[in-house]
Amino acid sequence: MTNTDTMRAISQDTHGGPEVLKEVALPRPVPGPSQILVAVRAAGVNPTDWVHRAYGVFVDRLPLVLGWDVSGVVEAVGFGVTIFKPGDEVFGMLPYPYGVGSHAEYVTAPARVFAHKPAGIDHVQAGALPLAALTAYQALVDTADVRPGQRVLIHAAAGGVGHLAVQIAKSRGAYVIGTASAPKHDFLRSLGADEVIDYRTADFAETMTDIDVVLDPLSGETRARSLDVLRPGGVLVSLLPGGDPAEAVKAAELGVRVETILVEADHAGMKAIADLVEAGALRAHIETTFPLAEAAKAHALGETGRTTGKIVLVMEETGPAPA
Repeated sequence: MTNTDTMRAISQDTHGGPEVLKEVALPRPVPGPSQILVAVRAAGVNPTDWVHRAYGVFVDRLPLVLGWDVSGVVEAVGFGVTIFKPGDEVFGMLPYPYGVGSHAEYVTAPARVFAHKPAGIDHVQAGALPLAALTAYQALVDTADVRPGQRVLIHAAAGGVGHLAVQIAKSRGAYVIGTASAPKHDFLRSLGADEVIDYRTADFAETMTDIDVVLDPLSGETRARSLDVLRPGGVLVSLLPGGDPAEAVKAAELGVRVETILVEADHAGMKAIADLVEAGALRAHIETTFPLAEAAKAHALGETGRTTGKIVLVMEETGPAPA
């Protein structure tokens, strides 16, 4: 095969630590009906990436190219595609979980998982948004229907999903409370958080009451104790499954709702996210970038749990992007 027939990708042949990730040459994909071929310019790295790298979870096939976030340029369109043309700049999330594979130079996916990239942001910013922003949007808007004046508690508010959720909740007119370590409080206030709680020194369950919506990326004890701060009629939206069989009974007694969400590819959601970006209401904080070849370093950094916002892989070595 010639160079135009292949592409660089980050693949793994076994589950394990970051060291299992290797750069390989793979056949360049061809778009099928209703698909587009995107030349990837940037691709976010999310916790689901390192969880799948280590354990498989939903996608346990090997070899595996990880990555769901995409920002890039349409290279070709398949039969029946009318909403994009070659040369268009697009961003989106590959169908989660089975459509994985954006940590590569090219990717094919259904056209309608993408939206036009807002002209006012670069590919690094756009590549950071899809999975985390869709998760926050689908949790707060589609599931919880956050409305003006409601009190929204966001756990891990400085994380990839959390910091975008703060902005989305504020765009809906909510009063937003975030939990984070003290060094990240000024950052959260800069995003519009009305209150910030240091989870290391304060117990949110003792200080919070009458919460309308809780967004919980953590599960475990945090999820269980979050039920107690909800007002009757409130909703807890969790990003991870719960393990307590008594949860449903307690929720019924308190008159609250518990939902566990798994993010879905969503053309309308991506367009809504693009609209928020263009309105100046949503922006990803970029912790740092890594060139594609250094994906293992990106995973190792992400797994420390000490990053703020997002880590992004780029096709060219551009260095850290501004927040």
